[in-house]
Order: sequence, then structure tokens, then C-alpha cells
Amino acid sequence: MKIRYLLLHAYGMGGTIRTVITQANAMAAAGHDVELVSVLRRKDAPHFEVDPRVSLYSLTDARPGAAKPEPRGWPARLRERRAQRLAGRPPRHIPFSEAGYKAMSRRIERAVIGWMANLRDGVLVTTRPALNLLSAEFATGGVLRVAQEHVNLGTHQPDLRAAIVERYPHLDTVAVLTRRDADEYRRKAPRVRVVHIPNAVHSLDQKPSTCTSKVALAAGRLRPQKGFDLLIPAWARTVEEFPDWQLRIYGTGDKEPKLRRLIDKHHLYNHVFLMGRTDQLDEEMSKASMYVLSSRFEGLPMVLIEALSHGLPVVSFDCPTGPADVIRDGKEGLLVPAEDVDALGAAMRRLMGDEGLRAEMGDAGLATVQHYSPDAIRGRWEELFSGLLAGRNG
Repeated sequence: MKIRYLLLHAYGMGGTIRTVITQANAMAAAGHDVELVSVLRRKDAPHFEVDPRVSLYSLTDARPGAAKPEPRGWPARLRERRAQRLAGRPPRHIPFSEAGYKAMSRRIERAVIGWMANLRDGVLVTTRPALNLLSAEFATGGVLRVAQEHVNLGTHQPDLRAAIVERYPHLDTVAVLTRRDADEYRRKAPRVRVVHIPNAVHSLDQKPSTCTSKVALAAGRLRPQKGFDLLIPAWARTVEEFPDWQLRIYGTGDKEPKLRRLIDKHHLYNHVFLMGRTDQLDEEMSKASMYVLSSRFEGLPMVLIEALSHGLPVVSFDCPTGPADVIRDGKEGLLVPAEDVDALGAAMRRLMGDEGLRAEMGDAGLATVQHYSPDAIRGRWEELFSGLLAGRNG
């Protein structure tokens, strides 16, 4: 089966990039003909490992100093001048609120459209709303169009939701990460064909935590979505009873100064640590005794599933969507009402004070995470693609 995965920036780092590469690798290992296509290229090599059986290439090269052929002849020079003008214009077919809008220009958008318009066979998997919308409108040459949504419908702004409702029905199907999001699409965009397939964890071969250290871990971009401004005051509720515990937050982002001020405000400089970026998050998880998810919203929080693969119990806000799809309150961890700082603090204290409960929940997590293995999720994608292709041929 010919499968093409289209990412905005396959060479970067982030949850969507990692999960798509994991999926592409699994499909290639199963014998499929797989291409990983990056709209932009800003680095020499991808951050995540790509299976050598996966063909990797980009549509535009934005690396500093990247060699560009000198246009020869007046038609080529004219085309280059037009391209330069388009490089300074915003995209035409992508809603302003889509997070990829600023990374795209009219020139890049045209490159994507031209590539899509020439596809005649196999499956095209697009991986964010901007690319999904372009696929719906321009990949009309016979390729099977499957769109992935990595955040839930309710978090999109009105202009993007309106475009989704109007244009997603032209796609063969839209794959969402949670059952709740699938239900939301059926209510608000009933003409869109929706299927629920979660992302796979990148590996189940992880070093398990002993759940004996006095370390809690959180990770994500230092932005409002991740709710670290709620987690820090929640941690302040634990310090008097458990002064020897540490909270380590991994990630970078523009809210770092605000979070540091919040740590100072609550006198947590010896208890909460902003650890910055790490390429060794798996190793750090194995050293922790619980994972805390404080997000205001999610699609499907892969870092939570990765925590389960290390046998870490989880304390999480029951935010839309994802946590309640993965963990059961009292089994793999503790779910508390969304954005309830006091409840989050109380749940963390409960696990801090009970090593046996941490170990019990960690074991339950190791069992649950088997459902998110690359092989298990690959089988669901193969079934979807085969069914769609058979239906079209029939």
C-alpha cells in the first residue's frame, strides 16, 4: 500500500511530529511503501528517528544557506520574481487562527497545492487543519484523503471551525484521537465522516519507575494550554506536609518568566524546578514517582501515555479531551475537575503519602498502555485504509 504522510515540519520536535513518525515507521516495518513529506525544512536532520525504509523529503527548503538553483532565461527569472512576491504574502486558503498560518506564505501554500494536485494513487494522510483543508480542496486527482486531528474540535476558533464544517466533508475520513471528540464532530459537523484512532506510544520497551523517589514530573511547552500556572500553586498546597518532594517541569516557552515569578511568589524555589528542554525525557520519567498533567485542554496527551509506559501513576485534570479516555480514576491514576487547583493539590498529596498506591497504579498503567503499542495502532490504521480503498474500488 502506498501511504504518504504530510507534516508541516517533519524535522522539528513535538508530540504530533513524534506520533506521525512513529506511525510511518510502523507502516514501513509492516511492508508498506511509505513517504514522509515535510512542507518546510529548517534543519539538516530530523529530531526523531525515521526508519530507513521511509522516504523522507521536503517541499520547501528554509535552511539558512540552502543552495537554490540560479534561474536561467527570462521565463525562469520571471517565475522567481513572482515567487519572491508570493513569499511575502499570507496564505489564501488557511484560516487566520490556525496555528500554522504564520509559518505558511502564499508561496509555500502554492507549493503544497501543486504537489497535492499531482497525486493520483495511494493514501494521503494530512496531519493538521491547515493541511487537511488544502487536501479537501485540492487533492482531487484520485488519492485517498485521510485527515488527522491532533486537538479536539472545541478548541478551534470560530473561523477554523467554520472552515472545517464546510470543507472536511470532501475528505474520505477524519481520524480523531478520542471518543468524546468523535461525538463532538457528529453533533457539530454531521456531514464529516469520522473515525476514532488514538496515537501510539513510540515504544513499550521502557525502564519502569520504582515509584520510590520523591519526585513528580510534568512536561510540555511553557504556554497557557499546559496549565503550569495552575500546577505551581497546586504544588504549594503540598509543601507543608511533604517538604522533601520536588516538582520538575520539562519544556521551554514564552511563559517561562511568568512561571518563575509564580515560583518566587509561592516561595517554591527549593521545591519546583523549570528544567528546560531535554532529549532524555524517558530517562527522567524512570526516575520520577508520578506524572502530573495540568492542561486546560488536550487532544490526546501522548506524554501521559508515555508516563504509563514507565509505570508512573498519573494525577490529571479531567480536561477536554484525552485524560479520561486513557486513565480511569482510582486505577491508573487520579482525575480531578478541570482547573481545580485545590483538588489537584489534594490528589498529589494522596499519592505522595502512599507509596503502595503509587506502585499499584503504576502496574495498572503498564497494563493499559499495551493498547497503545505501535503494532496495535498500526493494525487499526491498516484496517481503515484497506476498508476505504476497498469501498472506493467497489
